[in-house]
Amino acid sequence: MQAGFAFSKLADRLASLAPVTADDLHLLADMASTIAHLGSRQTVLRHGDDATQCCLLLQGYLSWQDAESADGQITSIHVPGDIANLHTLHRPRVDGNLIALGPAIVALVPHRFFHDLSARSPAMSRALLLMLLTDHAIQRNWTVNLGSRDALTRVAHLLCEITARLQSVGLARDFRLPSPFTQSDLAAACSISPVHANRTIQELRRCNLLQWQGKTVMITDWPALVRLASFDPTYLGIRSSHEDASSHLRPLTAEVALV
Repeated sequence: MQAGFAFSKLADRLASLAPVTADDLHLLADMASTIAHLGSRQTVLRHGDDATQCCLLLQGYLSWQDAESADGQITSIHVPGDIANLHTLHRPRVDGNLIALGPAIVALVPHRFFHDLSARSPAMSRALLLMLLTDHAIQRNWTVNLGSRDALTRVAHLLCEITARLQSVGLARDFRLPSPFTQSDLAAACSISPVHANRTIQELRRCNLLQWQGKTVMITDWPALVRLASFDPTYLGIRSSHEDASSHLRPLTAEVALV
């Protein structure tokens, strides 16, 4: 594991949400963590656990799933740079199952580091708060997605969201991304049947909006997909333009391709 890998995407994520300086971001270099390589479908946290560490996603995808649903309803998806259980800093009890969607790499960081970080840097404290608020905004939008959009629009909107979130941390800039889910996962995230999910993907292909081959999704007409989804990324809280303070960390970090 190369130096800096554990915090490079987190630096990108925080800089995308709030104005933070290079000095602020260099505080992340003090982050003690345990690196864990997860297998596909491996559970990181279970419903009822009392978390003492934050799960920072470095590579791959994680999902929160409803512990009570028979079909494993997916209630949120996390991309690299996300702290999947940031809320446990304030309420440690876990109310769902956190599961890897495919192979993933995470850094397990003690809660005390983020409490200390917030005390040392008001800017980082604000950035972490904005990250938590963005998680809640995404959750509200997922509720709208399930409650008022048809299957085609749901899937298109979810793909737009995942792509925008990846791009905010320097990934998927060519609109090519490792698939964040199988079609069964897509069904569980969009509250449709696997058969309906398959038909929806086929329709998006017929409209020449994307290609989905194996484990890779290629969005071939981004503007048209955005129009279909009525996608407005404002709720993601990503700053449209900012000085990339995290670029000052590049000599310390290793760029890692999502697999």
